[in-house]
Amino acid sequence: MTVEYLRDGFTGAIALLLSGDPEFLRIVITSLELAVVSTVLAGLIGIPFGVFLSVRPFRGRAAVERTLETLLSLPTVLIGLLVFAVISRRGPLGEFELLYTKSAVIIGQTLLIFPLIAALTNAAMKNVAKRYGRTLAALGADTIQTMTGLLREGRAMLTAALLAGFGRVFSEVGIAMMLGGNIRGETRTITTAIALETARGEFALGIALGLVLLLISLALTLLVAGLKKDA
Repeated sequence: MTVEYLRDGFTGAIALLLSGDPEFLRIVITSLELAVVSTVLAGLIGIPFGVFLSVRPFRGRAAVERTLETLLSLPTVLIGLLVFAVISRRGPLGEFELLYTKSAVIIGQTLLIFPLIAALTNAAMKNVAKRYGRTLAALGADTIQTMTGLLREGRAMLTAALLAGFGRVFSEVGIAMMLGGNIRGETRTITTAIALETARGEFALGIALGLVLLLISLALTLLVAGLKKDA
């Protein structure tokens, strides 16, 4: 009975993937939209922060680096809880009515991957500076030219950092569920839809979405591996 149940679920999932079901496509598009916007925002903040951290020694830099490393393991539900407290009706930003909107999910996901992108950027740029910093200095490059040269040499690793951030938010469920509310047609993502459909015993849609999640995660892993190899 269990085998037949799983078989029917996979059969229905394949049929759903091939059918172009509007709800299925909307969920996938919403997930991609939220992940892309969050990654771009986190990159705009995290990459400059990571570069600054790697090339500008200052008192307390080690403490900042340790803080970033600590934040990497911060549970997503904790970030969701903190953002929820700030944007809920009783919170300081409650008047903006952000809760259970795409904006709320983007805020939470951006906060989630900012430390990841900043930490990876910091590590990558330190490595690049060791390899090319002295060469650029010997060639008489000024500060701007040095920074430009280092960023050019480290572009593969910076791209890998962004892809790692994208992969993290694309597959997370805690923030999307707590701040987005899993609203059909608005904030329902692949991960929240899988959780919902599994709880309802509807495996076809859950499996189909899981296959999409798996394929995209595999593609990201291959891309990051290729970028690290070329770096």
